Parts: sequence; C-alpha cells; structure tokens
Amino acid sequence: MSDVSDLTERTDTTVPAPEPLRPLRYAGVFALLFLFGTETFLVSPLLPTIADSIGSTEAAAASTVTAYVLVYAVCAPFLGLLSDRFGRRRTLLAGGLLFVLSNAAAALSTDLTLLVLSRGLAGLAAAAAGPAIWAHIAETAPDAVRGRALGLGMALFSTGQVVGVPLGGLLAGAAGWRAAFWALAAGTLAALVLLARQVAAPAAAGGAPTGGGGGAVRAILGGWRDPALRRALLVNTVFNAANLGAYTFLGAVLDRRFGFSVQALGLVGVLVGAGSVAGSLLGGRLNDRNRGTGRTELPLLAFWGLLLAAGVALAAAAPGIPLALLGVLLWFTASGAFVTDQQTLAGTVAPAHRATSSAWLTSTMYAGTGLGAWAVGAFSDVVRGTLLVGTALALVAAAGAWLVTRNLRQQQAAAGAGQG
Repeated sequence: MSDVSDLTERTDTTVPAPEPLRPLRYAGVFALLFLFGTETFLVSPLLPTIADSIGSTEAAAASTVTAYVLVYAVCAPFLGLLSDRFGRRRTLLAGGLLFVLSNAAAALSTDLTLLVLSRGLAGLAAAAAGPAIWAHIAETAPDAVRGRALGLGMALFSTGQVVGVPLGGLLAGAAGWRAAFWALAAGTLAALVLLARQVAAPAAAGGAPTGGGGGAVRAILGGWRDPALRRALLVNTVFNAANLGAYTFLGAVLDRRFGFSVQALGLVGVLVGAGSVAGSLLGGRLNDRNRGTGRTELPLLAFWGLLLAAGVALAAAAPGIPLALLGVLLWFTASGAFVTDQQTLAGTVAPAHRATSSAWLTSTMYAGTGLGAWAVGAFSDVVRGTLLVGTALALVAAAGAWLVTRNLRQQQAAAGAGQG
C-alpha cells in the first residue's frame, strides 16, 4: 500500500507539461498582421495605374507610401499608450475599424489629396492596432511558447508583404486598383469578427488615465527610462539603418552587379520574404528554448547582427549570383530573427509599457531606415555604399546587442542573488 501511496504522491506533484502554442487562438490578430504587412507596400506595384487613374505623376502618387509610414512612425508611441491605459480589446477594435474605413476611403478616392489622406488614416489605424497586437500576444501566450507566438506573428506580417502585395497586384490587374483596397477592407472586417471573439475584455484592462499631460508624457517615454529597453531601442535604430536602410538599394545593387531584370528582382523579393519568415520562426523557437533553461538574456541577439553583416557583405561583394543570393537569404533571416528577439524583449522586460515599447521599436526602425538610406545614398557608387554602410552598422549593432545581452545577464544574476 505504501508503494502505491508513494507513487500517487509523486504523480500528483509532477510538474504539468507546458501549454502548447495554439495558433488558432490568435487567428484574428494574426490575420490583421498579414493585412498590415500587405498594406505597407501595396501601393508600390500599383503606382502607374493609380497615377493614370487620378491624373497624377508616379512620383507624386508615391507620397501615399510616405503618408502611411510617416503617420505610423510618429503616432505609434502615443497610440501605444492608449492600449496600455485602456486595454488591448478596445484599441484593437478601434484601430481595426479605422483601418476598414481608411481602405474604403482609398478605394473611393478620386484625386491625390484624398488618397494621401486615406493612406495617412490607414497609418494611424495600424499605429493604434499594431502595438496592441504585439502586447496582446506577449501577455497571453504561455511563457514556454511566447517566442514562437511572436515569431509566427512576425512571419505572417512578412508573408503579407511578400504574398499579399502580389495578390493585391493580381486583383488590381483583374478588377482595377480600387478592388485591392476593397479587398483589404473586407478582409479586415472578417478579421475583426474573429478578434472580437478571441480577445477578452478583462475587468481591469489597462489602467485608468492618471495625471495630466506630464503623466502621459512620462508613460510614453517609459520604455526609454528602462535601461534594458533604452539600449535595445538604440541598437534597433542602428540595426535597421544597416538592415532596411541598405535594403532600399538592394535592387540597384543587384542590377548594377548582375544586370537583374525587373522579373528577376521580383523573385529576389520572394527570397527576402522566405528569409524573413524563416528567421522569425527560428528566432521565436530559439527564444523559447533559451527561456526554458531559465535564461532571459537573449544570447543570440548579437549573432543576428553578425549574420546581417555577413549577408550584406555577400550580397554586395560576393563573386557570382549564387553567393550573392545566399547573402540575401542570410540577411533577411537575421532580420526576422532580430525583430522577433526585440519584440520578446519589449513584451517581457517592462510589462507596464508593452504596447508603448513595441511602438517605439517600430518608430526607431523607421528612423534607422531613413538614416541608413541617407548614408548609403551619400555614396556615388551605391554598391560600395551598401557594402560599407551596411556591414559597418551591422557590426556596430552586433556590439551593442552584446552589451544588451550582457546587461540582461547581469540583471538576472543580481535578481537571483537577491532572491537567494
């Protein structure tokens, strides 16, 4: 009897298996991420058609892309505060509905002014919902699979850019450019139906607004006051100056080095997307494995910077097309994994500022992109500029990431000693 009793006791105290990742639980927010990824660059392949339709030049019509990105970058930290204060569900539904209206407005636009305004409105909607999505995933996914959940979300965002944009182009070719925006509006409505069922409204979702304008400013800048997040945001700026800043000229680099046609560059875009998806999924899985050992310092963050440097160097200087394309694949594998690591950091280091910190990641990403593109463009030879600026800044980012990891490790050790 005692043996059976002992066995029962041991069975009852067995640590339960970690809860698995259930992707369908996040179907609504994952669908929104796919649509946001599609929206970011949807206008690019449609520029000639849109310009002809509204009586504008292609250069002027390209301002619609600037409107979306600029509004997102400027407004995201402020709207992230709304999510942290008032809860994820309200912010997601409001942002999603605004996204529906903005795409409907784009489809109904008859001149450039209306189209630019509608795209700015879409950027505002994405700036409200995007940070709330990352915060929702970070705080509801089981700890053992949080990295994989964030990685899957990032992979779907990348898939929207690679798959959604061509699909939008095909739809525009068959039914006109307005049909692509109507499709985005309809897809968003469907995603919101799922989201409304899957994102709960906790009794105390977010915090009530406190203080005046000064309190709001302190909350918006909360991520910058946290030493770990401040360093991570600075590294994020430098990394994306090398990453997306250099990517601005990738087509020109491959054209000048190998004479790539427009069709060939389109296939390179598929390779970019494949690398981003693979890196996002890999980064999330490795993150979970690392946390499963009790470590939280993101030990591979610096490695992704080194891998980025190697990828940019191969793409810009390797002899032969196969090695250059291998460089592109490594480049965006590093990019996807790094972003997933950063989102994991933003979602765990300062829980009170999850959405705001995620928003600052996007804003610093866009800031870095602009700085990197300016630096590469300062060279008369863009191939040389891409090689020097991309690899140098990637190495600087790797060094900064190593410092972030070291400081996180020290904080973890100090916390363990304090508990001991």
